[in-house]
Amino acid sequence: MRVAIIGTGYVGLVSGACFADFGHIVTCVDKDASKIEKLHAGVMPIYEPGLDSLVAKNVREERLFFTTDAADAVKDADAVFIAVGTPSRRGDGHADLSYVYAAAEEIASLMNGFTVIVTKSTVPVGTGDEVEAIIRRVRPDGDFAVVSNPEFLREGAAIKDFKIPDRVVVGTDDDRARQVMKELYRPLFLNETPILFTERRTSELIKYAANAFLAVKITFINEMADLCEKVGANVQEVSRGIGLDGRIGKKFLNAGPGYGGSCFPKDTLALTKTANDYGSPVRIVDTVVEVNAARKKAMAAKVIAAMGGDVKGKTIGVLGLAFKQNTDDMRDAPSLDILPALTAAGARVVAYDPEAMKEAAHLLSGIEFAGSAYAAIDGADAMVIITEWDQFRALDFDRIKGAMKSNIVIDLRNIYSPEDMARYGFAYTSIGRPVV
Repeated sequence: MRVAIIGTGYVGLVSGACFADFGHIVTCVDKDASKIEKLHAGVMPIYEPGLDSLVAKNVREERLFFTTDAADAVKDADAVFIAVGTPSRRGDGHADLSYVYAAAEEIASLMNGFTVIVTKSTVPVGTGDEVEAIIRRVRPDGDFAVVSNPEFLREGAAIKDFKIPDRVVVGTDDDRARQVMKELYRPLFLNETPILFTERRTSELIKYAANAFLAVKITFINEMADLCEKVGANVQEVSRGIGLDGRIGKKFLNAGPGYGGSCFPKDTLALTKTANDYGSPVRIVDTVVEVNAARKKAMAAKVIAAMGGDVKGKTIGVLGLAFKQNTDDMRDAPSLDILPALTAAGARVVAYDPEAMKEAAHLLSGIEFAGSAYAAIDGADAMVIITEWDQFRALDFDRIKGAMKSNIVIDLRNIYSPEDMARYGFAYTSIGRPVV
């Protein structure tokens, strides 16, 4: 099938490359000429493991193309995916749908014959109705169907999530559109992937409900971690104890500094705004948003307390800046709350991240960047782990002890055991576990 994808951001580029790898002919469209030029040169605009090789393979085999001109891509397409950004709107927290609506207008003017227009961007309930109205206004004679097909891609594991998903959700009541979507996802049918066909509004809500529920799980275990610290319990054992219950599950029960990234912060906020607009508030999610924001800010105080209550004139070596491992995404990362608070308290902060330092340099002022984990902690009064990169999980602690001024380690991801840290002689603070 012929597929056009409007937007070459995280969702659009990963989806385009994976659809091409399924055997479809895919053209990714973006108005940013410099981004398209880099993609033609094989330079990825984001860091995602395996994406560069997947793109290169499908470009080489002439199934994946990039352009700034939507005309040819749309008029020949069986399906056109809208995969543009929907950031939180300034002032009120609602999703900014201006890019989605602009894409709909452009598609309407270019489509030729029956076209399935698929909203892949994360959008509030009812957006598909407005997209359909826009296209109908521009092309009263148009033969088309608007479909909701939300993405469930985890940054750092997006290719696997696309090709081996837990489920695919498709919102449409149009039989022709249903057949097109079945053909697009045919390789997943062969793998017996559950493909759930629903009404369009239901599909739109599924995406927000899924992300909100995961945010609730994260925030719940973070609050349990705080309680564990007060009563002398171990949050990792609590997580295991409840996660072994099949009704609960073990995923998203890792205590830490709070969630960030491109999805959870904006999607939980957008869901609460939509719910309030319809007079059906989701108070649990309202609380999660507030608690998570407060938690990220509280982590700096935790670091300062572990360093004796005063960091003025002290050097702190920080490992990890991205909101999670295997990505360079800094959106709403806990480090954006933690590090400015530490520098405001008088600390010198030296940070290292394997992928996110270029982006972090635009967002964090007064921070020094190092070329390696060991360079970041050289001469430091404390080491703080913020992101759980694999390369931070097996550090040479004899080398670290020799490089640091003191023996203070604050592990905000619980990647080390208190027993091991005690054996090495560190003063060790983690999340929801006894202090060493």
